[in-house]
Amino acid sequence: MKAPCVSLWLVAAVFFLCSVRARGLRRCLISMDLHHIEEAFQEIKKTIQAKDPFQNVTILSTSETLHRIKPLDVCCMTKNLLAFYVDKVFKDHQELNPQILRKISSIANSFLYMQKALRQCQEQRQCHCRDEATNATRIIHSNYDQLEAPSAAIKSLGELDVFLAWIDKNHQGTSAA
Repeated sequence: MKAPCVSLWLVAAVFFLCSVRARGLRRCLISMDLHHIEEAFQEIKKTIQAKDPFQNVTILSTSETLHRIKPLDVCCMTKNLLAFYVDKVFKDHQELNPQILRKISSIANSFLYMQKALRQCQEQRQCHCRDEATNATRIIHSNYDQLEAPSAAIKSLGELDVFLAWIDKNHQGTSAA
């Protein structure tokens, strides 16, 4: 009789610890209104995508890369993609239109704010990078590097809605409403 009780207690304890850890990770993530970013992107989306010379190529490859990310890798993948956009895409993009440049700057500033929040989580050791997230990031960088930097930046900016939808899906309840 004691063995089933101990087993049940052990399963309950593991479940509790996993749920606390998952909630801790989610609390650590994005705590800002994504609607502002999505709105800024929607205002420039058609113009950006019209400049894309490679309509049949993807950088984020949504069906293969982002949708396979497990909950434990969400923090790391978010951190990696924010760094990808801030360090590569926004820097490689060359925009002459001041209205579009203002929207892109607004999005970039929001990404910098999110990076800061995730850095704090990483310092508290609450944002681990497992092999799956590292490999997915490597695939995205490889896709990007196969194109010339200006074309890759346009392509990645045009796919920003994919990343924003992924953030929204994986950080539900953490962004301000």
